[in-house]
Amino acid sequence: MTELEKCNAGLDYTYADEELIARKSRAIRWCEEYNAIDGEDYEAQYAHLKKMLGGVGERVWIAKTFNCDCGKNIFIGNDFTGNFNLTILDIREVYIGNHVMIGPNTLITTVGHPLSPKARRGYGAFAKPVRIGNDVWIGGNVTILPGITIGNNVVIAAGAVVTKDIPDNSLVGGVPARLIRELENDVEE
Repeated sequence: MTELEKCNAGLDYTYADEELIARKSRAIRWCEEYNAIDGEDYEAQYAHLKKMLGGVGERVWIAKTFNCDCGKNIFIGNDFTGNFNLTILDIREVYIGNHVMIGPNTLITTVGHPLSPKARRGYGAFAKPVRIGNDVWIGGNVTILPGITIGNNVVIAAGAVVTKDIPDNSLVGGVPARLIRELENDVEE
């Protein structure tokens, strides 16, 4: 298997691989192009997001500066706002539902590295998809770690570090993020 195939299969892989480096270089170029678009040219921003991401719904906007590792592994639903300095390390897939807001300086990462220094010296990595449901508000300075699933109608308080899955209808906060209380869902269909 290639390193990319290992990564996509959920196996440990080596990130210092030509194919993975080329994919990241393409994403860096796309992000530079996106971040260079006039901040008031929403049509050009949207068109560029549709080119660089795996899937983009209607009324999707991401503020500058936006950074990602691949781009094509990001799938965003309708009515999405990503505030300033959003970073999505999408070595694996990131699925974002409808009616999602993400505060500034937030990191969503699908990639992690081994605890072993020998394995890290060998450029070891692992990657797991992240899933974010509908009607989610992620506060500023939040970090979401690999493999996390966030349910529907969730609020994540500013500064939280999400290390475990979050069920529907939850307000969470802290480091690591913990349930603060349940939320009413007043838009259930």
